[in-house]
Amino acid sequence: MNQIKCPRCGEVFTVDESGYAEILKQVRDSEFRQEIERQTAMQQEQFKMQKQLSIQKAKQQIDLLTQKLEAQEAQAEAQKQLAIQQTQNAAAEAARAIEHERDELAMQIERERAEAERAAAAHELELASKLQLKDEIIATREREIEDMRHMRAETTVKMLGESLEQYCENEFNKLRATGFQSAQFGKDNDASEGTKGDYIYRELDANGDEIVSIMFEMKTEADDSVHKKRNEDHFKKLDSDRHKKGCEYAVLVSLLERDSDYYNTGIVDVSYASGFEKMYVIRPQFFIPLITLIRNAALKSMDYRHQLAEIRQQNIDVTNFEQSLEDFKSGFGRNCELASRKFQDAIKDIDATIKKLEKIKDELTSSDRNMQQANKKLEGLTVKRLTRKNPTMKAAFELAAGSLESAE
Repeated sequence: MNQIKCPRCGEVFTVDESGYAEILKQVRDSEFRQEIERQTAMQQEQFKMQKQLSIQKAKQQIDLLTQKLEAQEAQAEAQKQLAIQQTQNAAAEAARAIEHERDELAMQIERERAEAERAAAAHELELASKLQLKDEIIATREREIEDMRHMRAETTVKMLGESLEQYCENEFNKLRATGFQSAQFGKDNDASEGTKGDYIYRELDANGDEIVSIMFEMKTEADDSVHKKRNEDHFKKLDSDRHKKGCEYAVLVSLLERDSDYYNTGIVDVSYASGFEKMYVIRPQFFIPLITLIRNAALKSMDYRHQLAEIRQQNIDVTNFEQSLEDFKSGFGRNCELASRKFQDAIKDIDATIKKLEKIKDELTSSDRNMQQANKKLEGLTVKRLTRKNPTMKAAFELAAGSLESAE
């Protein structure tokens, strides 16, 4: 509980907490409002006084600024007239300097143009000489590549200016007197049965018995032939001619299918593949080796046949003979395989050489393209392009062009 004393009558009142707080709030609110009103009135009075002072100061500053502006305008007018006079004098001087510089740049551009034309002419002559040399090198390389391609099919055989038949006949005649004294080799001229082969090889022993006989057919064609033929297209006729003339073996000496790895391996036995017995396909360089192999085999076989006849007459077991014959056959096969491997190695070496020459040709062709691009760049060379990245030269060039146009 709180006690409150009246300021007028002096009577003391007792109030509880809530009543005391209410009375205190009323007293405070009343005093707060009075204080706010008093402060507001004071601030309004101060604002009016400050406003009047600010208006007076602003008027004074405006008067001062007006006076300064009038003075500055007069001074600026005088400076303007002086600047106009100076600008006119500087413009005249600059015009004279620019005209002098324009004349010098025009002379310099003319000298550079003449120099560029001389350099372009010299470069064009040098480029033409290089292009001519390049064409000659490419032509030489192409001829070498073409020669190597022919060498792949013919290897070491040199048949320039000779036909295939002449080549084979010449090769046989080189050894006729020393290696084939009892052999007969010549063209088949007997066409009484409708067809004939190219050459027949026969060899007889001292008793007149035939040791071996071979029917030869020689086939080749031009590289640019439209209708390409295959080796197997000639097997049937070759077998027929062989039987008509009573020959034991049939051999096709061929330059057909030059890119065939099968026929380029050496001596190819086509008996099983074609169905024609004792038939071989060879390249010209194996002409003499094949005759030698077949002849030696026939001579050994002839010896074995004589021995067999004697043994049979004596009722001797021929088992060992048959084994010896098998050994000979297997040895003959190994010799053929060895010859084929050596030939294949030679073909691989030739292929590697061809690839190297083709690579050189590609590099020369690439060099040709680069030279052509350089020639195009030279043809597009102008003075304007030469001064493209030089702002000073570009501006001078444009000024000179404008002056020349105005003079015209």
